[in-house]
Amino acid sequence: MTNNLTVTIDAWADGAVIPGEYAFAVQAPASEGHVALSGNRNPAIRWSGAPEGTKSFAIICHDPDVPSKPDDVNQEGRTVPASLPRVDFFHWVLVDIPSTTTGLDAGADSEGVTAGGKDPGPTAIGVRGINNYTDWFAGDADMGGGYDGPCPPWNDEIVHHYHFAVYALDVESLGLSGRFGGPEALAAMEGHVLAKGSYVGTYTLNPAVG
Repeated sequence: MTNNLTVTIDAWADGAVIPGEYAFAVQAPASEGHVALSGNRNPAIRWSGAPEGTKSFAIICHDPDVPSKPDDVNQEGRTVPASLPRVDFFHWVLVDIPSTTTGLDAGADSEGVTAGGKDPGPTAIGVRGINNYTDWFAGDADMGGGYDGPCPPWNDEIVHHYHFAVYALDVESLGLSGRFGGPEALAAMEGHVLAKGSYVGTYTLNPAVG
């Protein structure tokens, strides 16, 4: 049975709206293209309650509310209907965080938009994977790996939910390298999770929704 970690993000209450500085984009007047790039900082996150035997941590942030089809996304005169089936979109994949770590500061893994995305691989705080911006916005040089915050379609009828999950693992390393993403990290964790906790934030770029 997996134990529970206590995960805390001070920048917003659990389940409340994520402040714009932690998002990839914020609302802008329609005359200026609906959205503008934002601070794109990873939020300060901390955790407690790791059980004995914990040898590393992993952070996975995902949005389960992403449209399954891109046809209507960010199209003038159209909306992404609430009835459209939704899929997972990974925003932050960081593994092999040392067991002595109990939290990360704001901006530790992302301090603004990095053209082409942050490089995957070993960092001072853990091993960085890629997020789904790399796939969804393949032609945009500003999108890529590491932490990239919320940027839901500006014409989506629903509010998106962002789940920041922290995992306590019984191995020092998941053995991942290269351009691995959320699914690969979760698969590698199977059978190694001692405890898990999560914290949720919401976000929309649609002024008609929130």
